[in-house]
Amino acid sequence: MSDLADPRVLFAAERTLLAWVRTSVTMMGLGFVVERFGLFLALLGTTPSGAGRSASAWIGTALVIAAVAVLAAAVLQHRTFLSTLGPGEIPPGYRAWLATAVATGLAVAGAALAAYLLLHPEV
Repeated sequence: MSDLADPRVLFAAERTLLAWVRTSVTMMGLGFVVERFGLFLALLGTTPSGAGRSASAWIGTALVIAAVAVLAAAVLQHRTFLSTLGPGEIPPGYRAWLATAVATGLAVAGAALAAYLLLHPEV
């Protein structure tokens, strides 16, 4: 338990969680773009058709999966930190669960995206 009765500690922890959320959403977006780049190359005719999944498909899907893992770890770390805060460090009526709920929802959406990319190869 922390000895500080300062709500700024909570807000700093939430800013840190939101920075990890931004990082993982960026990774998901980059992974999707990289995964679909193989489709673009196939449409241009620069890759042999029927060759199965391209390297960009595997790398892009791996980036999306890594982003989900990063986000899940950030949520767990944030919840662990929230459990160490005292009642004086959380302002009355403040919904400290909201940031973790949003981040968890994004992790679920990222996992659904990864499943879609794995189940629907572009070529």
